[in-house]
Amino acid sequence: MSEHSQPVSQPSTKERLLIVCPGRGTYNQAEWGTLTRHAAGSEWLARFDALRREQGQPTLSELDGDTPFRLSVHGRGDHASPLIYACTLADTLAIDRERYEICAVTGNSMGWYIALALGDALSQDDAFTLINTMGHLMQTSLNGGQLLYPWVDDQWRPQPERRRELLSLIEELHGQDGSELYLSIDLGGMLVFGGNEAGLKRLTEKLPPMERFPMRLHQHAAFHTPMQESVKAEARQRLPATPFGVPEVPLIDGRGKLWSPWSTDPETLWDYTLGEQLVTPYDFTTALKVSVREFAPDRIVIPGPGATLGGAVAQALIQLGWWGLNSKAAFQDMQRDDPRLISMGIEEQREWLVKK
Repeated sequence: MSEHSQPVSQPSTKERLLIVCPGRGTYNQAEWGTLTRHAAGSEWLARFDALRREQGQPTLSELDGDTPFRLSVHGRGDHASPLIYACTLADTLAIDRERYEICAVTGNSMGWYIALALGDALSQDDAFTLINTMGHLMQTSLNGGQLLYPWVDDQWRPQPERRRELLSLIEELHGQDGSELYLSIDLGGMLVFGGNEAGLKRLTEKLPPMERFPMRLHQHAAFHTPMQESVKAEARQRLPATPFGVPEVPLIDGRGKLWSPWSTDPETLWDYTLGEQLVTPYDFTTALKVSVREFAPDRIVIPGPGATLGGAVAQALIQLGWWGLNSKAAFQDMQRDDPRLISMGIEEQREWLVKK
């Protein structure tokens, strides 16, 4: 070997993981106690609890352990958001990095804030401040609400005509007798609508009932719609761009835009996070598709709490034809033999990733 030659690097034998951070609605009765089980005694949780105490808020340890679960308490944005972040952080920190490497991070709605922490664009504590502040602002304004409705069939296969009909309802109903109605989140095989009470009431009357749909989301504001302009203005005053940095792991946002470690401008990242992201539709489906196409992960991981995001992820993967998926049955077959989608809120799936 000459003095100028370089040794050839060996390809990594680690499995590549795409992390998909959950949003609101994932910490429920079944998840109560999860944080205590996975993070009790951790230094970072003690810091988060101290930050909550400084704000005169119940600590996460108290909410997850001492305070019996009540949806009216634990479902509030100012409590649910930091609880979800802490549970997701605990799961991600538990992943065995000798066997797995995180190749990219994305998230759904509030999950974007968590992604900023997992991708190291924000420190753990700065991400906590962001999430705690946004949860508080959303809870105190609670402007509008959200409603969920599917556009896929019972095998999670796309029904484009149904989707077009659902989207046309926005144009039909918005502005009718004071109604406000918008697309809030494109969520796999479902659409999340945001609007005021008049708009959501009219939409509910128009939608054919099917199983548990249309589903009104408890204590959710009209996220990702123009109805959050006042929250956006307040957030930009309270949360400066200073803590934002260049991510160490690629991030994919709610438009499907890639924020790479080599090209990210931190101030632009702040401007999106506390700007466009708050008042325009969040396209989680596109974010997931871009993540899979760009980074070709071996597995997709949804950290806890809960597992409610798994269906939406699977529906988006069916649209993409990932690993030949074309139906709910095909997805269930894949999961049975060699789960490619791992929800860490399911304990037996969590065991796949943590250190033995």
